[in-house]
Amino acid sequence: MRVLVACEFSGTVRRAFSARGHDAWSCDLLPAEDRSNRHIVGDARDILNDGWDLLMVAHPPCTRLCNSGVRWLSVPPPGRTVDDMQDELADGAALFSAFWNAPIDRICVENPVMHRHAKALIENYREPAQSVQPWQFGHGEVKRTCFWLKNLPALKPTDIVDGREARVHRQPPGPNRWRERSRFFPGIAEAMADQWGDLGPVTDLFGAAA
Repeated sequence: MRVLVACEFSGTVRRAFSARGHDAWSCDLLPAEDRSNRHIVGDARDILNDGWDLLMVAHPPCTRLCNSGVRWLSVPPPGRTVDDMQDELADGAALFSAFWNAPIDRICVENPVMHRHAKALIENYREPAQSVQPWQFGHGEVKRTCFWLKNLPALKPTDIVDGREARVHRQPPGPNRWRERSRFFPGIAEAMADQWGDLGPVTDLFGAAA
């Protein structure tokens, strides 16, 4: 398959699909952390029409969409205004909408639990198909992540392990905190490549290839 992994600079998901023979590319505003030549620097929305079979959006910016930050919409952090927060909310919802409504047969958008204001702004919004935890895929950590799925089955746990460390949430403030908090778990990426990489063509209700 031709696989686009949007909003990923680490290459974690791209490498998982590439290792299984897929034509996988990552795209982000940042350069590839692993310096891969299969990474596109730019806005992923500009290449959504380039004939992809699967769009895996690893982690579009969720700061204003996630339920944990809804308080900032009415009481903004120091140095920011309510208008700033509303503008960032609209931008985040527009990005999510572009990915969710992309002209691609199979889509997965990954984000934390979303608040109602974000849901109201997203085009053709539907509730997430599932939520997963890293400890279901070999990582002894806690970080609930929701998957919005289109023409993809729910991901099945592959390696349930002990350990419920909230490492991501306890990271100290600093210039790289956002980078580490957004980093994807390799065990989940491997499960995606294994379980979604060999799916047949999407079919319509009459059984014809879409």
